[in-house]
Amino acid sequence: MKKLTNKFFICFLLVVAIFFCSYKTTDIVKAENNSSEIVMELNSHRILYANNENEKKYMASTTKILTAITIIENCNLQDIVTITNNCVGIEGSSIYLEVGEKLSVEHLLYGLMLRSGNDCAQTLALHCCGSVEKFADLMNETARKIGAFNSNFVNPHGLHDDNHYTTAYDLALISCYAMKNDNFRKIVSTKSIKIPFTTRNYDRHLLNKNKMLKEFDGSTGIKTGYTKRAGRCLVSSCLRNGMELICVVLNCPPMFERSKLLLTNAFSDYKQYKLIESDNIIGFCKIENTSEKIPLCIKSDIILPLRKNELSQLKVVYDYPKIVSSNIEKDTEIGKVKIYCENNLIFEEKIYTIV
Repeated sequence: MKKLTNKFFICFLLVVAIFFCSYKTTDIVKAENNSSEIVMELNSHRILYANNENEKKYMASTTKILTAITIIENCNLQDIVTITNNCVGIEGSSIYLEVGEKLSVEHLLYGLMLRSGNDCAQTLALHCCGSVEKFADLMNETARKIGAFNSNFVNPHGLHDDNHYTTAYDLALISCYAMKNDNFRKIVSTKSIKIPFTTRNYDRHLLNKNKMLKEFDGSTGIKTGYTKRAGRCLVSSCLRNGMELICVVLNCPPMFERSKLLLTNAFSDYKQYKLIESDNIIGFCKIENTSEKIPLCIKSDIILPLRKNELSQLKVVYDYPKIVSSNIEKDTEIGKVKIYCENNLIFEEKIYTIV
């Protein structure tokens, strides 16, 4: 009887321990009231989950996502940059650049994205535009081109400024855009690399601060960030079964744990479905005053992340004029394919002529 009681007591303790461990794990990854977060599919930009996604937030070093893609699009990666006094001793994280060093733009980008080097950010901004202010203007121009209209950038590194902010939605859009660039993708997916330390007789060994690359299956990037005002920030990207997702969490203390949970849930709930192929003719326009018709197409396959129960709820609308003028040219944008789910517009794609 005594042995039975002891066994019962031990089992009771195990149950209690499991309960508290489960409670702590759940508590760690719950959404914070003042955090902003979003999960977005990279190609369609469909939002799979969102919380406070349009609230303006400080974003710390996740700023460097826009810095990097702006540099990649406006500079030669093989250009050699000489480090000056204006580029060293920058506050915060650093790769400890020294005056007189000569590094390529590409090497500086690795220092920027793997080690979050504020000195690299300053150096790249000055190399590209001659001043931080002019580079910030170029960053904002790039952001507007991408569609990030609720953001404002005043520096390339993310050190606090009241006028330097974004939203989780905007940052997801910027990240989707950046990840379509092969050079950007290669850099942010790199776990470690050696780059020159040209004023010394050894190389720098840079280890990526983004733990998702080692800890979460399928991770492809992107960037961590932290300041006291911004809190802990993380933009993650992950590719599984042909679907790549971007996850943004801003001002989120358990940023890694929360991102893993959001991505896991999204991959569990959604699957990619090809709805329309680009090779297909999707309709015809009649040329005015004739019996001739012009075939229409889309330029890319429409592949969307959907829950299983959403397939039967989809409605596809082809919005284009039925009659066009006789001087219409080939490859003219003429309308849009609109896809609705439960009467909510979830995706649009442009329709073109194939004259």
